[in-house]
Parts: sequence; C-alpha cells; structure tokens
Amino acid sequence: MASPLFERMVRAIEAGAFPRSRRFAWKFLYNGLGRLWRDSDWRFMNYGWLPPEGEAPLNLAPEDEAERPFIGLYDHVARGLPLEGARVLEIGSGRGGGARYVARYFKPDTVIGVDFSGPATARARALNADTPNLRFAVGDAERLDFPDASFDVVLNVESSHCYGDMDRFVAEAARVLKPGGWFGWADMRSKGAVTQTDKSLARPEFVLERQRDISADVVRALDAANDRKQNRIAKLRLMRRFMAEFAGTKGSLLYRGLKSGDVTYMSRRYRKL
Repeated sequence: MASPLFERMVRAIEAGAFPRSRRFAWKFLYNGLGRLWRDSDWRFMNYGWLPPEGEAPLNLAPEDEAERPFIGLYDHVARGLPLEGARVLEIGSGRGGGARYVARYFKPDTVIGVDFSGPATARARALNADTPNLRFAVGDAERLDFPDASFDVVLNVESSHCYGDMDRFVAEAARVLKPGGWFGWADMRSKGAVTQTDKSLARPEFVLERQRDISADVVRALDAANDRKQNRIAKLRLMRRFMAEFAGTKGSLLYRGLKSGDVTYMSRRYRKL
C-alpha cells in the first residue's frame, strides 16, 4: 500500500502545482535525510542503472561493488564524455557518490559537486574525503555561483524533479559551460511531462547528441538493490512506508509507474555550441 503523503507529493509534481513550494518541500526532505541517514556505506540516492543481460558488466574496484546499481547510472550518463583532464560540475550532488565515481574513474582535473541541502553537502564531504580532486559546496541549481564558461562538463543525475524552474536550471547549466562543453542529464518524468521537459532542455545553444529511454535499465537496478534498501528501511522507527516509496522499492508508486510506462526515465546528452 502506497504512502498517502508520498503519493500526494508525486501527484502535485505531475500537475505542476506550486513549483516554488515543491522545491522547498524537497529541500526539507533532503535536509532531514542528511541529518538522520548517516550510514557510512550509502553514498548514493539514485535509482540506478544496469545493462540488459548479456552485455559486458562495468569493471569496478572491489570496494565499489556494493554500489554497482547506483554507480551504473552515473557511468551511463558520463561514459563517452571528454572527462580526462576536464573541469566538471555536478549539479545536485547529494551524498557525493556519483561525483566521487567520476573523479576516481575518469581522471578529470577537478570535480565540484553542488547541492541545495547543507546537511547532504556536509555528509558528502565526510563520506568522500578520500578523493583529492573532488570538492563539494552548497549551491542553487537555478542560481549557480560560478562565472560564465567555467566548466568543460556539467552533469545532473536524478535531481531536476526537485527544482522549481526547469527552464532556469537549464539556462544556468548552459551559462557555466564552455563553448564545446557537454551537458549530461538523466531523470524520471510522468508520461505527460516528457514533452515539456524536452522543451526545457532544448536550449538554442545546445545540440542534442543522444537521447534514450532507460526505464527498463533503471527497473533492473531497482530490483537488484531492493533487498539492501528494504533491510535498511526496516531499521527505521518512523516513516517506513514513505521511505519505501521514496527509495523506489518493489511495489512502490514510481516502481510501478516505470514498469507500466506511466513514468519514463529519460537520458539526454547535449553539446554546447
């Protein structure tokens, strides 16, 4: 049975209701998670990505194996981008695992992760202090505190559904990218919101280089991570149903939507002119 609170949040987002209030509601939630969910073995909060059976698996260091489903989503977004020696920005870096993966595996010069949640940013710094070319800062996706043309690559993974103004966020991502830079984006949307999201992403200075529906790949990752999530949620005293929905566990509202096609997990890659 779905959490009524979570279901109301999702329905309001689908309807586009109160975008600024929605943004602050998500911030309140992530601030709470940053303070309360202090596990040292959880660097990721995304739904994940796993390839179809028969495709070669991602080559990971043994210490990263437990995070394979979640790392997979970042690898899908980042692989093939010119990251070696690059200056990289992740907008919506959460607990920092994705930025850490990019910093360790793709040899960029610098990775900066920004997130609007102060507690989440503090956890990211604590969890990922072992990576010297990586740093984190509190920042607003709709008002980035960086000069024009500051970065070679901008990444945004499963974060933009929290924003109040998608158009403004994409304009900011374009502004801080150098000419010839790359923007990698992935997130989920209800079927009715896909067209408007694509319009927001279609900036005149962006050339669309790749677009994919990765819903089936995300469902595979949710299935693979389900037991681990359920075991952790079972330890909570409060809001177990809400957290089961938030985490996309089997049978949750968004899990069912991804399986049925009512929710699409979108992946886009753009090059800036």
